[in-house]
Amino acid sequence: MEFKELKIGMCEYIEKTITELDVINFSEISLDTNPLHLDEEYAKNTIFKGKIVHGILGAGLISGVIGTKLPGKGAIYLSQNLKFLAPVRIGDTIRAEVEVINLDKEKRKVELKTICKNQKGIIVIDGEAKVKL
Repeated sequence: MEFKELKIGMCEYIEKTITELDVINFSEISLDTNPLHLDEEYAKNTIFKGKIVHGILGAGLISGVIGTKLPGKGAIYLSQNLKFLAPVRIGDTIRAEVEVINLDKEKRKVELKTICKNQKGIIVIDGEAKVKL
């Protein structure tokens, strides 16, 4: 999308159901082999009472929206802040939503509200991103 087409309030999203294979693959790519994500016996003795998905795997869906939908092709990620509010479990369907909240026409920068919700509508990740076009 061209910068001139962007308007404050524009929103886009993607959804994905997280599988066990997604978690295993992410663990291999990121080298994060924390048993909290991979070992049910270990994880059931934690505050989560079972395995949870890597927080950054869920947050990666935000990148999917930014890179393909809003603003889309050519967007350059400058920054992202995140708050992990609730665990994501294998089998959860995560909806990553991105909303334009500010535009700097001079610098061609876009500020975005970024959230991820599970299938129950619970916000699991909250944050803001800045990108440049």
